[in-house]
Parts: sequence; C-alpha cells; structure tokens
Amino acid sequence: MTTTSPAARTARGRLRVGAGRQLHAGPVTYVVLVIAGILSILPLYWTLVAASHTQNDVLAATPPLIPGGRLFHNLSAAWQQAHLGKAILNTIVVSGCITAATLFFCTLAGYSFAKMRFRGRNWLMTAVIATLTIPPQLSVVPLFMMMSDIGWGGHLESVIFPTLVSAFGVFFMRQYLLEALPYELIEAAKVDGANNFRIVYSIVLPVARPAMMVLGMLTFVQAWNDFFWPYLALNQQNPTLQVALGQLSASYTPDQSIVMAGALISALPLLVVFVLFGKQIVGGIMSGAVKG
Repeated sequence: MTTTSPAARTARGRLRVGAGRQLHAGPVTYVVLVIAGILSILPLYWTLVAASHTQNDVLAATPPLIPGGRLFHNLSAAWQQAHLGKAILNTIVVSGCITAATLFFCTLAGYSFAKMRFRGRNWLMTAVIATLTIPPQLSVVPLFMMMSDIGWGGHLESVIFPTLVSAFGVFFMRQYLLEALPYELIEAAKVDGANNFRIVYSIVLPVARPAMMVLGMLTFVQAWNDFFWPYLALNQQNPTLQVALGQLSASYTPDQSIVMAGALISALPLLVVFVLFGKQIVGGIMSGAVKG
C-alpha cells in the first residue's frame, strides 16, 4: 500500500481547484501586446501615408506622419502605369490554382504517409523532407529550360505547374494527420465497406480541415507575394502583380509615392481575404492545437 505525502496531496488539490480556470493578463501583458500590435501595423500605416503624399513630401527631411489627400490620384497613377488590372487577374488565377492543388495533393500525400503502410514509406518521406534543404535558386536554370522546351515560356502555366505540390505541405499534413486521425476510424470505415476514396472524402477531409485552412492561407500568401520565379518565367505583357509592381520602380528616378500606392494595392486583397476568412483560419489553428 502506497502512501502520499501531505505536500503531494496539497499540490494535487491545488491542481484540481485551478483546473479550467481562465488566466488573467496583467498590465505588462497588455503593454507588450500593444507594442507588438503597433509594430505590426506600422509598415502598413507608413505605406498608406506615403501613398497619399507627393514624392517630395515622402523624401523630405521631416516626412509626414498622417495621410494626405493624394491617395486616389496615386492609386490611379499606379494602376495605369503598371497595368495592374490584368496583373491582379493573373495573380488571382495563379494563387487560386496553386492553393487548390497544394491542398488536394498535400492532403492525399500526407494521409498516405501518415496512415497507409507501403514499402519504402520512410525512405520516401525522408526524400521529401530532404528537398526542403535544396535552395530553390539551384533549380531555376533547368526549370526555365524545361518550361521553354514545353512551350510555356511567358505563360501562366510555367508559374502554376512547378508549384502544385510543396514538400512543406506534405510534411505539415502528414504530421497533423499522424496525431489527429485515429486508426480506429479508418478500420471502422473499412469494416463498413468503404473504399479509399470514400474514406478520404468522409473521414480524412473533415479531420484535416483545420490544418488545410492554415496550409491554404500560407500557400495563398506565398503565391500572391512570389516575385523571383514569375519575374523570370513571365514577360511584361503577361505579368503577375508583383512583377507588374517591379515596373513602377524600374525607371531611373521612380516616384516613391506611386510605388507605395502600388504596394498598397497589392496588400489590399490579402487584407480582404483575412477579414473574410480570418475567423475560420484562427478557428482551424485553435482546433488543431487542442486535441483530446
């Protein structure tokens, strides 16, 4: 028969009393959060301020600190000079296709690596992770030659197809499904006569939804802001948004206020996406973080 010391009983009692209790933030926590919030918003606010003034005001010894009255004029100038209408449409197509394909393929691959047993699974997973250590600049020349040989040079396909699957996405979904998806659910579905496609549709996708929301957000933002490969693969007549914005600063003396206006146009769609889907994204993160 084991005995418990009075100190251990007191500690257990305190744990039981404090279980489920909501923690209250102190003044220091609020100060840190306010500072972090200001530092996060400051770049976007300065972009707004610079985009609403003239270049002379932006480059003055004492730059302005509040928005001015030339915002819509600079937005219109940036839109016309860089032909942002077609660039935004191209970026929406590229980002949407890459995000949808990444979620589809990475979820299937992550489920296969997490719950399906096949020969060479660990070796293949190691190879996928090893590709994360290869700098993407090393594949630029062979990838550019491949796109040219296929005939996709200057077309959106040359930007979409090389990024339909990401090694990070496969690893991310595999790690999530490894813990969130019990084998018992899969075995029960097999007993009921469900095939692999039915299991994926009815069990895997609902369980993986929180991780898919997070991965989709990260993939969309990365595809929207990508500049290096689209700059090499596309031409000035068929650019994405970031490539088109590069034209604003390509002149000998670029107008910084118009460049900032173009950057503001580029950031607005991402803000709209987060406002519309932010609650689902945060809910997906929280539901993925709390298990059991």
